[in-house]
Amino acid sequence: MALLSTTSMLEKAKQDKHGIVAFNVHSFDSIFWVLEAAADLKSPVILQTTVGTVKSLGAKNIVEVAKAASEHFNIPTGLHLDHCTDFEVIKEAIRAGYTSVMIDASMHPFEENAARTKEVMNLAKSLGVNVEAELGKVGGVEDDIVVAEEDAEKAVPGECKQFVELTGVPTLAPAIGTAHGIYKGKPDIDFDRIAEIAKLVDVPLVLHGGSAIPDEDVRRCVSLGMAKVNVSTELKNAYSAAIRKHFEQEPDSLDPRAYLQKAKEAAIDMAKSKIQMVGSEGRVVPSFV
Repeated sequence: MALLSTTSMLEKAKQDKHGIVAFNVHSFDSIFWVLEAAADLKSPVILQTTVGTVKSLGAKNIVEVAKAASEHFNIPTGLHLDHCTDFEVIKEAIRAGYTSVMIDASMHPFEENAARTKEVMNLAKSLGVNVEAELGKVGGVEDDIVVAEEDAEKAVPGECKQFVELTGVPTLAPAIGTAHGIYKGKPDIDFDRIAEIAKLVDVPLVLHGGSAIPDEDVRRCVSLGMAKVNVSTELKNAYSAAIRKHFEQEPDSLDPRAYLQKAKEAAIDMAKSKIQMVGSEGRVVPSFV
């Protein structure tokens, strides 16, 4: 199956009131085990990479591996570039075959954020590539983008409406109290703000900082209009923890096939739990295949 634009995937998810998980992948093998988890559960899925991963693995290489994995598992798959501030990297990803890109200009004033988003829209729209933008500031660390807790800002619902009208952006990530990484305490999610934004804009919303949020809170976010749920840290941690445990228990077992298999199984279990959490299990339908 060819890689799909996430626009149609997310619009359908919003319409059917379920979510689609966007998993950050950091290596070529992680692309295959995310899709294996999705295929086992008959769920659409989005692979996403940070700018750092693009620079490490190469945009073209990532696209080719993602295509091969999508064809192998025959599952609806989008490929998204997450939190990119560099227009040249966005162009590189689109030319390579990414089906979705995020222009993160949320650190700039509203007018400049809108202008930079429109510039990306002018490039991507004619090619059928989805564009995601952010309003407000999601706290935490994503590659080299660092937003301190005291600097995080929640999105203003009226500005969300104005922003979508100005830019035509088909997916919007409003800051609503979540943060990137693992939370030290319970996340302060503003559910009323999500509901108000969803009433004002007619595009799928994106939940950033989806790792370690209680399942019931994620489900509530999805029910209010968050169609895309980003997960990175928990998946990465599950994979790494399995490798650490292998060497703690079997320090002389150095065959990569042994410890990587355990890491893969842990990551697949984590991925499946997130897919089930957002309600996308069994959602692969004939229109997607």
